[in-house]
Amino acid sequence: QVQLVESGGGLVQAGGSLRLSCAASGLTFSSYAMGWFRQAPGNEREFVAAISLTGGSTYYADSVKGRFTISRDNAKKSVYLQMNRVKPEDTAVYYCAARLGLKAPRGWPQEGYDYWGQGTQVTVSS
Repeated sequence: QVQLVESGGGLVQAGGSLRLSCAASGLTFSSYAMGWFRQAPGNEREFVAAISLTGGSTYYADSVKGRFTISRDNAKKSVYLQMNRVKPEDTAVYYCAARLGLKAPRGWPQEGYDYWGQGTQVTVSS
């Protein structure tokens, strides 16, 4: 079955950096666009970043643009989120998600994901 396993979360001070990883199995990774989402307590899940099948196109929420970078390694079936200059408001559970590339573009990049990981906690202290 399809599995997406996030890692790399933890406690970091404001202004610091953290790198999240998501390892995929059970799917043809290069056929899926990938995304990162987050959910803070009491808030709805929100889009953070997304990357196309080959990594040639990336998309970011305004709140993280210029601070976070999404990348992928299709040979390793992994997607990454480099988080720099983190802020307390970045505290959340971060999820990676996979979206079949053959899907119609409606909702891309914020919607239409087929598989989700269990999440990894990121806590930013002030």
